[in-house]
Amino acid sequence: MISTSNVSLRYGKRILFEDVTVKFMPGNVYGLIGANGAGKSTFLKILSGEIEPNTGSVNMPVGARLSVLRQDQFAYDQYPVLQTVIMGHTRLWKVMEEKDTLYAKADFSDADGERAAQLEGEFADLEGWNAEYEAAELLSGLSIGEDKHYTMMADLGGSDKVRVLLAQALFGNPDVLLLDEPTNGLDAETVLWLENFLDSFQNTVIVVSHDRHFLDAVCNYMADLDFSKLTMYPGNYSFWYESSQLVMKQKQDANKKTDDKRKELEEFVRRFSANASKSKQATSRQKLLQKLTLEDIKPSSRRYPYIAFKADREAGNQLLTVENLSKKVDGQTVFRNATFSLDKKDKVAIISRDDRAPSLLFDILFEQVRPDTGNFNWGTTITPSYFPRENHEFFDTDLNLVDWLRQYSTEKDESFIRGFLGRMLFSGEESLKKSNVLSGGEKVRCMLSKMMLESGNVLVLDDPTNHLDLESITALNNSLRDYTGSLLFVSHDLQFIETIANRIIELTPDGIIDRRMSYEEYLADETIKAQRQRMYQLVS
Repeated sequence: MISTSNVSLRYGKRILFEDVTVKFMPGNVYGLIGANGAGKSTFLKILSGEIEPNTGSVNMPVGARLSVLRQDQFAYDQYPVLQTVIMGHTRLWKVMEEKDTLYAKADFSDADGERAAQLEGEFADLEGWNAEYEAAELLSGLSIGEDKHYTMMADLGGSDKVRVLLAQALFGNPDVLLLDEPTNGLDAETVLWLENFLDSFQNTVIVVSHDRHFLDAVCNYMADLDFSKLTMYPGNYSFWYESSQLVMKQKQDANKKTDDKRKELEEFVRRFSANASKSKQATSRQKLLQKLTLEDIKPSSRRYPYIAFKADREAGNQLLTVENLSKKVDGQTVFRNATFSLDKKDKVAIISRDDRAPSLLFDILFEQVRPDTGNFNWGTTITPSYFPRENHEFFDTDLNLVDWLRQYSTEKDESFIRGFLGRMLFSGEESLKKSNVLSGGEKVRCMLSKMMLESGNVLVLDDPTNHLDLESITALNNSLRDYTGSLLFVSHDLQFIETIANRIIELTPDGIIDRRMSYEEYLADETIKAQRQRMYQLVS
């Protein structure tokens, strides 16, 4: 268990937290949510002791161990991978280091022998004999093969370093586990492994994530940072989101009777409880939800951008034909023999184990990169609109946002442009920001605005959820789900793919896999798993 008592934190006049008193109990996974800037990561740092609050305290039982997902990828470059994982258990690692130092002494004394005996006893109590096995098992689960277990951290790529640091946080069965964006850099299979790991984890977990599928799968409580307070809600993210939207709608409807509101909420809770999944949380979650009253749920202060894509004209029957496209980078095959046709109403998730592959395919389709082999053809009625992963060149200007967006609009009137920006959460003075000083999330919202003004009848989006907060991801997700045109997209957000795509195309070094099915069905299909394994083994 970990708890806070009257924790407050201010930066000048800005209040992040005020008198936050809360308990996080063992056996629960808490999703810490809040709008951008609400202080989620800061609150985790207060819990870990990295930041001292202005007032209040953080309390843990004596002897309890807290583990944190570290963010510095270079901090352990001088250590081998397996040792880096074990270092997650600080006391065990210190015991191991002291033992090794003692046994390496040339003049080993009786006092050294007594100390070594004490250390051996503590080593056994800490289950040190199983440390390397447990560390190796975690690494393998996180897709770090045995061939890399004794590699120096400095020699790993960024994605592998993230996985090792995650294994370090999970190592040694900590009493309290703090995870800040643990799914970043993980592929879908590894995220599912982590979900299963946390589902069987018996202690306290507090997690910050923009991955809604992950929050839904692992959390049985949401801890909502809003109005400088932290409010606890039973259930997962989807339940919190739907219920907060319901209550907001009810409060906006002044004529709706309290009795009707209560019945609507009770019916919603009943339906949501029946859909609870994951064996660990299902029963307790259902009981907690059924105890909720109307007063327990409050509308959020969060703002959701308005995102809606509408085509300027109906697409004909010929949308896009791709034949035998292949691409190598530095002599390595990224994908080859990509052949497919895009049909009306297709919403296609393009996936690959090589992150470069979908981006290269999209750049080829928009003639920014030349293929090594093959060709493609857009239909004569098609107006494609492209959201590239890299957008720096679009913002290499000191234009303010009104003038920046005006470049892409046939309607030049300033009130129209300002109204459009306002729907994307750039209101008042924010619409006069210089485009070259925008944050990553602000740039994404601007690029989505540009796409909406283009009114394309085929949308192509390369990882559009990157840099977005949960509110913007939800708005974009809902918009693309309701979009009536055709769509090609890449995302690392499993729920985004699952709720939008009706077709999966995977690019491999030995051709493509093309299936009309949901993403979860695709990942679970054993025949596809075997086929994928064979195709990736043939990397030339």
